[in-house]
Amino acid sequence: MGKYDQQVQDILEAIGGEENVDKATHCVTRLRFSLKDESIVDTDKLENIDIVKGSFSTNGQFQVIIGQGTVDQVYRELIAATSISESSKQDVKNASSQKMNPFQRAIKTLADIFIPILPAIVTAGLLLGLNNILTGPGIFNDELSLIEMYPQWEGLAEMINIIASAAFAFLPALIGWSAVKRFGGSDLLGIVLGLILVHPDLLNAWGYAEASEAGEVPVWNLFGLQVEAIGYQGQVLPVLVASFVLAKIELWLRNRVPDAIQLLVVAPVALLVTGLITFIVIGPITFAIGNGITAGFEWMFSVIPTIGGLVYGLLYAPLVVTGMHHAFLAIDIQLTGTGDGTPLWPILALSNIAQGSAALAMLFLVKNENTKGLAGSSALSAYLGVTEPAMFGVNIRYKFPFIAAIISASIAGAFIAYNGVIATSIGVGGLPGILSIVPGFWFSFFLGMIVAFVLPIILTLLYGKLVVREKL
Repeated sequence: MGKYDQQVQDILEAIGGEENVDKATHCVTRLRFSLKDESIVDTDKLENIDIVKGSFSTNGQFQVIIGQGTVDQVYRELIAATSISESSKQDVKNASSQKMNPFQRAIKTLADIFIPILPAIVTAGLLLGLNNILTGPGIFNDELSLIEMYPQWEGLAEMINIIASAAFAFLPALIGWSAVKRFGGSDLLGIVLGLILVHPDLLNAWGYAEASEAGEVPVWNLFGLQVEAIGYQGQVLPVLVASFVLAKIELWLRNRVPDAIQLLVVAPVALLVTGLITFIVIGPITFAIGNGITAGFEWMFSVIPTIGGLVYGLLYAPLVVTGMHHAFLAIDIQLTGTGDGTPLWPILALSNIAQGSAALAMLFLVKNENTKGLAGSSALSAYLGVTEPAMFGVNIRYKFPFIAAIISASIAGAFIAYNGVIATSIGVGGLPGILSIVPGFWFSFFLGMIVAFVLPIILTLLYGKLVVREKL
């Protein structure tokens, strides 16, 4: 018998038995199941098992929180004790996606594309935050920036800026790599496609408005058709749609071109055809749509900022529950890539802090030791930008902490939106998030952080002590 043999049997019984499991895998902290029928899961029984720290369902997957290290051993014993075959994360994702409607599949596709490139984006955001500290006026002096006070640091600041901004300057290459891979094509061709869209011989997208106003946009004459020779720096939609087209053309060619000449035909034809379609059709249309979306959010947060911040702060955590928050990741990237910054991401950071504080408050309310441990560890995780353990393992389970958190996030969001707080990049969505905020807005954001940190604790403790203390 294995060390966790009894717990494995208890977990299986609680989720409806071995026969209810379609696929099973695990990540760093959780068992991930694709279940045939989630409605028969006994959540209470499951979460009373000593090694289980919580459970939740998202994107067609039922996930059981075990903890780092332990989950690997539990999974091995699960596979050894049953006829369930070992599966990869992708196998479970594929099985789970069959249960989704078209809208859910579209959101999942966005998640599959953007999550792999997040480490590069977040790293760039943190480094840009460091660059903000060096170059932002008024941080260490009333008027001067740090490099103006100490000019010998200017070279270091420029190097940091180049290293940090590379991910945003070549963003279409990152998206192209991930998107073409997700659509089934060659990820290397995706990188090349992205680089084509930011080729230095093209008019830089950031200079398009000025060049258009001056009537100086360069054009190609394609047999009488005037095509603007512009790049798509910082743009999301053009490379997303172009990647889909490239992948489908490549797959179509691979199924029809003889193996002996595939190297000579598939990639050149796929890239040429996709490039022509992109510059002639996809690029101009999606460029206009992307800029329209950017302008819409910029208008909302300039004309009715308080309402925008209130609503987004209220809705962000529920969006995480449904997985729809990944759609706003694309908007954040678009805003940071083509505008002066994003007002959305700072609210996201405050929402994460609020969820962490609500979970932390539960540490002082619940009696179950497993839940206490989960509340403390998941609160720390949320403060550092990962909210799922706090939300699904604690806050949604008890409901009122989740409500306290979204109320607090909406108030904090309204406050920072009213004060015009924006982020120059996507960073770590929690307490370290202040590094991604434009330095001139640090004080306003810090006040928003205090609200997001303190208010959920007060609301959760008051409700827990006055209303449901005896039930915990």
